[in-house]
Amino acid sequence: MLTELRWCWRLLTYMIIVIFCPLLGIWLTNKPLSPYMVFPPILVQTQSSPFSWVAFLLLTGFIMISLTPFLSKIIFSKRQSFPKRQTKFSFPLWGWLGVAFIIISWKVAWSRFVWFESFQEFTFTPLWLGYILVINALTYRRIGQCMLMCHTQHFLALFLVSSVLWWSFEYLNRFIQNWYYLGITDFGPGRYFAFATLPFSTVLPAVLGTAEWLNTFPGISADLNRFKPRALPGSKVISMSLLLASAAGFAVLAVWPKQLFFLVWLLPILLVVGLQSLTDKPDLLIDIEAGDWRRIWTLAVAGLICGLFWEMWNLDSLAHWQYSVPYVQRFKIFEMPLLGYAGYLPFGVFCGLFSDFILSPKKKLNRLEISTHE
Repeated sequence: MLTELRWCWRLLTYMIIVIFCPLLGIWLTNKPLSPYMVFPPILVQTQSSPFSWVAFLLLTGFIMISLTPFLSKIIFSKRQSFPKRQTKFSFPLWGWLGVAFIIISWKVAWSRFVWFESFQEFTFTPLWLGYILVINALTYRRIGQCMLMCHTQHFLALFLVSSVLWWSFEYLNRFIQNWYYLGITDFGPGRYFAFATLPFSTVLPAVLGTAEWLNTFPGISADLNRFKPRALPGSKVISMSLLLASAAGFAVLAVWPKQLFFLVWLLPILLVVGLQSLTDKPDLLIDIEAGDWRRIWTLAVAGLICGLFWEMWNLDSLAHWQYSVPYVQRFKIFEMPLLGYAGYLPFGVFCGLFSDFILSPKKKLNRLEISTHE
C-alpha cells in the first residue's frame, strides 16, 4: 500500500507542476488561458524565428563540449581488456514476430492502400511494438535474458507510464509549438486520445529496451565508470531548490518560448530529480557520485537511436509531424533539423529517471547487463 501511495503521489505532483506552472507564466503576462486548454489541441504550422548562424554555432559548441568527456573516454579506453563473449543464445521466435510486425507495418504505413484507409493513421503503434520485440530479442540473444522475459510486470507497466510521460511533453508543446501534426484532421476528443495514447505508450519500452541492449556491448560505454567520484549534496534544501528552479523554469518557458524552447528537454530532469530527492536519492545520482556514467550514456544514446527511427518512420506516414524550431531550422535529416537530434540525448536520460521515479526507485534493472562485463 505504501508503495502504491508513493507511486500516485509522485506522478500527481509531477503532473501538477508541469500543467500549472506554464499556465501561471501565461497568466502573469495577461494572455488568455483558453487556447492552451482546448482538447484536442489546435497546433498549426507557425513561422519559426529565422535561422541564425550565431545560435547554430553556439548550440553546436555547447553540444560538443558536453559530449567530449564521454567520447574521449570511450575512444582512448583499453579495449583489449574486454573479455570475449563465449555463450550464444538463439534469436527467440517472438523476436521474429517483431521482425514481421516491422516489415508489414512499414509497408502499409508508407503505402496508401484503399482497403486500409480506415486504419492508416494507426500504423505507428505496430511499428514500434515490432521494434520493442526485436530489441528485447536482440538482448536475449546476447545474454540469455531481457526486460520482457525477466521483468515482465515492470515491462508492461512501462507502457502505461510512457503514455503519461509523453502526454506531458505534448502539453508543453502547446506553449513552445516546436512540432505539429498533419494527417489527423477531423479527430474528435475520444478518437484523438486513443490515436495519441497508443503510440505514446511505446516510448519508454523502446528507449529502455534499447538502453538494455546497448549495455551488453562494453565498448559503447568503455571506461565511463572511471570518472572522478563526486559527492553530491542530498539535503532537502537542494531538493526544494531544484523544484523551485524547475517550476519557475516552466513558467518562464511559457513567457519566452522562442528563446527558451530547449528547456523543454532539461526542466523535466530537474523536476524529477528534485521530487525524488525529497525521499531518496535517484539511482543516476548515486552513479555519478561513484564516478559511473555508463547508464547515463547508454540512456542518452538509446534516446538518439530511437529518435532516428521515430524520424525515419515518420517521414512518409499519413499521420506525421513536422517541426518549427527557432533559430536552427536547417540541415534536416528526415523532418528533424540537425541540431534537433541533440534533444534526444537528455530525453533518453529523462526516460531512465522517470521510470526509476515512478516504478522502481530501488531496482537496478539495467545493472546486470553492465556488471556482466566488469
